[in-house]
Amino acid sequence: MKQPFERVVQTHELSVLRVCRALLDEHRAQDAWSETFLSALKAYPQLDQEANVQAWLVRIAHRKAIDELRKHRPETVQAEVENGDGVHASTPAQNLENLELWQVVKTLPEKQRLVIAYRYLGGLSYAQIAEVLSGTPEAARRAAADGIKNLRSKLNEAQTPGAKR
Repeated sequence: MKQPFERVVQTHELSVLRVCRALLDEHRAQDAWSETFLSALKAYPQLDQEANVQAWLVRIAHRKAIDELRKHRPETVQAEVENGDGVHASTPAQNLENLELWQVVKTLPEKQRLVIAYRYLGGLSYAQIAEVLSGTPEAARRAAADGIKNLRSKLNEAQTPGAKR
């Protein structure tokens, strides 16, 4: 028997949001997140009971994020400090660090960026990533390793003496 859709949302909302954030700025990621769950709600009754719900949602999120990119020109990402009403508050230093990390992630080649988002933000296995990207688990593992290597290299370059931070 399938879980109620509300429980599906509660279980997977953060991983879907992380995937959207890997491709979009915060505001547009929220839009893609909403569109993901609206589409999923419509299709959920027809989803096979044995289907991997997380991989299915990540695939929808990826497509919605791409739709969002096509729909709008890239916007400037601005870090915002939020507070009150249960919304998390973060310091300007944390926002700057997160913004710098996302800026570096966005410079990675597309396959590396997607695999890193699916693996480390979406929590998918390499086999699930391979299914989403129509590849092999070995290729997904290689893309993740190359992406991490590139991230480390780029972040180390940014932290070398004399580099602006």
